[in-house]
Amino acid sequence: MPTYTVTAPSGRLNAEQKQNLATAITRAHHDITGAPTYFAQVIFVEVQPGNYFVGGAPLAHDQIFIHGQIRAGRSEEDKRKLIEKILLVCSPAAAAPASALWVYLVDLPAAQMAEFGHILPEPGQEAQWSASLPAADRQRMEAGGRLLSEMDEAKAARCTSGTRIHPVSHLKYQRY
Repeated sequence: MPTYTVTAPSGRLNAEQKQNLATAITRAHHDITGAPTYFAQVIFVEVQPGNYFVGGAPLAHDQIFIHGQIRAGRSEEDKRKLIEKILLVCSPAAAAPASALWVYLVDLPAAQMAEFGHILPEPGQEAQWSASLPAADRQRMEAGGRLLSEMDEAKAARCTSGTRIHPVSHLKYQRY
């Protein structure tokens, strides 16, 4: 469903600000589009100094880039309202002036996206789509990634090898 990537210089956002931004973006998307809050994903990317350029020069000022990928089909007015609301709620959440926030929305056709192993519905068809999902997929989606079986929890536990197994995809992550 909607995926918002928040990119900022490394260390610019603390854990509380990230939580506040994730909540604010999720709520803004829900308020404007009517989509369930559990559809929204917010991913944070921290960029090390020397890896963030604007106009061909290293970033020299406060800037937070919010890139939202949303399903196509929303009206231009709703997309404008969504951008305005994101600016309004994210400025205090990030302790940044609105001028430091750059917000971009990109439409993706629903037919070109799959989540939980299923092609996504057109806007407004979420309830029917959700009802048609197998119960396990629907429960996982509605839990917002918090639903783990005992087996998944065991796999997520730290291994003696110093790696962590991702609970859903079973990808290995290096321990920091």
